[in-house]
Amino acid sequence: MVLRPPVEPMLAQAAEVVPPVRPLTSGVAYEQKFDGYRALVFTPAGPGGRVLLQTRRGSLVQGAFPDLVAAAEAQLPVGLVLDGELLVWDAEAGALSFEALQRRAAARAGGALRLAARLPVFFVAFDVLQLGGQELLHLPYVERRARLEALFTDHALTAPWTLCPMTTDPAQAREWLDSWTDVSGVEGIVVKPQTSRYMPGQRGTWIKVRRRDTTEAIIGAITGTLTRPQLLVLGRHDQNGRLRAVGRTVPLRTEAARLVAEHLAAAGPGHPWEGVAFAATWGTRDVLDVRLVRPDLVAEISADRAVDRGGVWRHPLRFRRLRLDVGVGDVPGFGQGPGVAAG
Repeated sequence: MVLRPPVEPMLAQAAEVVPPVRPLTSGVAYEQKFDGYRALVFTPAGPGGRVLLQTRRGSLVQGAFPDLVAAAEAQLPVGLVLDGELLVWDAEAGALSFEALQRRAAARAGGALRLAARLPVFFVAFDVLQLGGQELLHLPYVERRARLEALFTDHALTAPWTLCPMTTDPAQAREWLDSWTDVSGVEGIVVKPQTSRYMPGQRGTWIKVRRRDTTEAIIGAITGTLTRPQLLVLGRHDQNGRLRAVGRTVPLRTEAARLVAEHLAAAGPGHPWEGVAFAATWGTRDVLDVRLVRPDLVAEISADRAVDRGGVWRHPLRFRRLRLDVGVGDVPGFGQGPGVAAG
């Protein structure tokens, strides 16, 4: 069977910590997890075909990435399907940039070509689903990885193609999670049993672990009521002293909601978020039904490393506790990174 788009990529289950390696298992592999766009690259099965680039949701976006298509035509063999992550390097910022990747993904025609010259795309390959027109989904991970490594060696692949770093050493994986996630664009690791088959569209045996940091933000709004808040909308002050929204929490547990409710107060006139709409989830047009509160409470939160350059978290935050011992002036400023408040 020759694979053709759309092919649903295999997904990973989220976990808080790196799972222990059980003595009776055949071993696991650890890969670095990048903060980009999941994508599949299809090269044609023969002459006359064209390179296709598919997103996680099945859309074909090769028109937005002409530089990657050209590199595939020049460097990759026919009948190949790669699974991996799209990343964009912003030379001005000297870092991987999710915002630049968004711009690339939205560009068309001449705009795509112009952006490609300034914001080159890279493809970090972590799996091979087809090679030489032969489908490999049934093979265990360890064999697919060996063929992927051989592909890079045999074809001397260079940028924009990158082989995803992998280790079987748990200590090395923990170092990646603790240290490498300080690098922009690296957000954690993915754990994969070496015997695992590739199961399209399923959250099977893969596990993703994002690095999470404890930090602080100011409660500026809630959903629900003052007596039973459901989730918190959080902010930080920018250089001009304006309270800027930075994210929202997952729904509060009953005990946490009761604690927060004891200290909430309705906002008075002149709240900085009057008339502002807040997205229900990142990247959607659905809005939250919020109630503004007096922005004088500090929340300690757990956050991952998926942060836009402006300082906004893309994934929901987790409320840990109120910091009644900390004032709003001690909270890290907008755009200052995760940070940790004094005390």
